[in-house]
Amino acid sequence: MSLMKAFVRTNAKTEEVEIAQVPLPEISEEEVLVQVEAFGVGIHDRYFIPKDAHFPYVIGTEGAGKIVKIRSNVTNFSVGDSVIFTTNLQPKGGAWAEYAAANKETLISMPDQLTYQQGAAIPVAGKTALESMRELDLKAGDSLFVAGASGAIGTYVIQLATALGIHVAGSASSKNHEYMQSLGAEKTVDYHDPDWTQQVRDWARDGVTAALAIQPGTEKDSMQVVKDGGKVITVSGYGLDLTSERNITVRQMGHHPETQKKVKALVKQIAAGDIQLVIEKEFSFNDALEALKKTETRHARGKLVVNVGE
Repeated sequence: MSLMKAFVRTNAKTEEVEIAQVPLPEISEEEVLVQVEAFGVGIHDRYFIPKDAHFPYVIGTEGAGKIVKIRSNVTNFSVGDSVIFTTNLQPKGGAWAEYAAANKETLISMPDQLTYQQGAAIPVAGKTALESMRELDLKAGDSLFVAGASGAIGTYVIQLATALGIHVAGSASSKNHEYMQSLGAEKTVDYHDPDWTQQVRDWARDGVTAALAIQPGTEKDSMQVVKDGGKVITVSGYGLDLTSERNITVRQMGHHPETQKKVKALVKQIAAGDIQLVIEKEFSFNDALEALKKTETRHARGKLVVNVGE
């Protein structure tokens, strides 16, 4: 039996993650086996596992690497191809490993212009940003407030929105204001300031058209900066029980099957330099838990990734 190094949850009762030797995943006729070169680090990686998971369970949801094994039902890729992939909630385990099984529907060919580290940083945050933009449904001239705008999702949303002619304001600690402005944000506020909501309302006059609450717990404050009849979209699902004020709608970001096609287009935009991809820091494989803990503080700028070969 071939073994690999991986980061695993050992049982369902504790969320502790540890490094272990586990068997390589078996692949179905719809899957490929990827030698993982890098994987992205997400806020949910520690506990985002299926209900029917068998332990030890390999955590993680996104990565990039080379296909080393392929089945007959996978026709658009070959052994040796470099790919970006996701492993969301699959029972056989995720991407925080030397090898991962990936369904053919999640595979994206990686452009030559991108490194494995850049490829691994795109799928989850990129798809979430695109789903958020679909749910916001804004047009040129509208205004948007993004709560927690300096992270990986906000980095994409600011750029996607401004490219459509949408006026963007965002909150983050003051050290990240210049960064957000470089992405296109017109107004930046520090959520530590007691009057930051008034600052946004003054900028947007009667309030913004809509708000995106990326960070859990920011939904209520986000309502304060939205105009009458506007909307607040929550990424995490928090805040859905808030009492409606001024006819403001609060709903969770949804998922649409067509978004995967848009992720492929986003990868091409990043490769062409039309959308900026920001990796705050790269970690070695042995330091992956340090990366996870840093992401869990919710104070990242852009994305954190782990190099598997180091």
